[in-house]
Amino acid sequence: MQIIAAFNEVGTYRGAAAMCGCDPKTVKRALGRPVAADVSVKRSERARNYDVVRDVVAKRVASTKARITAKRLLPEARAAGYAGSARNFRRLVAKAKRDWRAGNHRGRRPAVWSPGETLVIDWGKEGRLHIFCAVLAWSRVRFVRFATDEKAETTLRLLAECFETMGGVPKVVLADRMGCLKGGVVANVVIPTADYVRFATVYGFRPDFCEGGDPESKGIVENLVGYAKSDLVVPAGLQVEHVEEANVWARRWCEEVNGRPHSEICAVPAERLVRERPLLRPLPSLRPRFGRVTLRTVDKLSTIRIGGARYSVPKRLKGRQLQVMAGQGRIKVLDGDELVADHGVVAPGEASICDDHYGGGRPDRPRRAPRARTETEKAFLALGPAAETFLKGAAAAGVTKLGVELEELAGLEAAYGRDTLAAALDRAVAFGRWRAADVRSILAAGTGTPTPTAPGEALLVPLPIVPTRPLSAYAIDETGDSRA
Repeated sequence: MQIIAAFNEVGTYRGAAAMCGCDPKTVKRALGRPVAADVSVKRSERARNYDVVRDVVAKRVASTKARITAKRLLPEARAAGYAGSARNFRRLVAKAKRDWRAGNHRGRRPAVWSPGETLVIDWGKEGRLHIFCAVLAWSRVRFVRFATDEKAETTLRLLAECFETMGGVPKVVLADRMGCLKGGVVANVVIPTADYVRFATVYGFRPDFCEGGDPESKGIVENLVGYAKSDLVVPAGLQVEHVEEANVWARRWCEEVNGRPHSEICAVPAERLVRERPLLRPLPSLRPRFGRVTLRTVDKLSTIRIGGARYSVPKRLKGRQLQVMAGQGRIKVLDGDELVADHGVVAPGEASICDDHYGGGRPDRPRRAPRARTETEKAFLALGPAAETFLKGAAAAGVTKLGVELEELAGLEAAYGRDTLAAALDRAVAFGRWRAADVRSILAAGTGTPTPTAPGEALLVPLPIVPTRPLSAYAIDETGDSRA
């Protein structure tokens, strides 16, 4: 209206443009538009080169629920008469997808969680590392642990650890349709496995499963899986070979994220958990067993056989039937509720033996000790362990005439004494001298001969004992003479 008033006043485009501060062409366009309130001019839509295939694209987008790409749809559009560029065709497909999604949105209602009600769990994977994630829905307390597999035993063990960490059990555990917890599906209703039902009965929660192929129904834990990968696994550079170290990192990370405000609830999850914990069910007094339990009978060697390998148990359990649990690379043997043996898994044909199961220390081994039959042999062996060692060494060296020389060796005790003769026998063993003449030579040389030692060992040399004097003996008297 200002442009029209200025033009009516000056009568020229340039003058009206100068008064309104715009271009003369703008004044001309403004004067050419109708000013009546009931008159409107609608600009006609410009024709596009993809108009000929618009219906084809809309039908294909609707039939694929907006999942088809422009790249796969372009050959069909070419056959239908489209002659434009691929870039222009992508614009048409993108607009058709936006229109279809706008008219077919499910309109999901946001979840409203109650305290102590729901725990959501899921598995993730980064490389070869499996990530177990759980979120207590109301307080948003997050639990993350690492494992080497996603078996039922591992899942239930980590779920039990999650309950113990949070200090209670929620009413419902919502899970994806995990193969390790799913026994079957009938009329879209998931039937949990018998082990999962027993586990849920012990802890007192109701197992629940989300819809198939519907990650939005448990997006609260899907976000945690992605967050754990980007904020924990990638920065720490964790590897599957170090699961224990990875779980140490996971515990620290959970303490960190649970101790700072959550962006969705605008509160600290750890503080919310304090208020939610009284509404959780109490933990059972005993933690249930996980994994498959088999029965084995202890044989005469105080061992059991499983997987083609032997594992020792306390010898007091010979002939008893024990429970054996295998999992996580360990073999655990139980006598009722008592854990009596815990071994690492060994290869078939090997044995894992614990010496404590046989009375402590090394188990008894067969000893082929010398047995004296004649008076000469009894007299020689009476010299002690040195004589027994000398006799075994001579036998191993093949000295066949040693039996004739035993009487002479035993007679040397009267001349030199038992201790001196035992020391000579030890020296003869050290140097591999097995004749009676060799022992006599050692005795004749006396104790002043050096004793060689292996490289790196201490060389013990006996030093002469000299008398010592006090420091006062070196004092200087009044005359200037030393008392020494």
